[in-house]
Amino acid sequence: MIAVVTVLLALPAGYLMRSRLAAMTTYAVAYLWAFAFQTLYLLLDSFGGGSHPAFEAGEFPWQYGVVTLGILGVGFGLVEAGHRLARRRHTVVAVSGRP
Repeated sequence: MIAVVTVLLALPAGYLMRSRLAAMTTYAVAYLWAFAFQTLYLLLDSFGGGSHPAFEAGEFPWQYGVVTLGILGVGFGLVEAGHRLARRRHTVVAVSGRP
């Protein structure tokens, strides 16, 4: 879920929004919503006694935290890449004089 939000939202947010802060905030809010939803879904499945629970009772799921933190970092990188791509494209258009 958070990987899908990252792929679908991070690069376009950076490309389409002029403000880097607004793009980062938009991505962060969407990521945090998906993170909360995904975590709740995985916890309910673990409590419900699913056949392959994501979390084991008595264990701290540090691997889940590392993976989700990595996805967050990749998302911020994609927002930055989209912002730089848009800035570079607008600079090339302004220099060449083409719309």
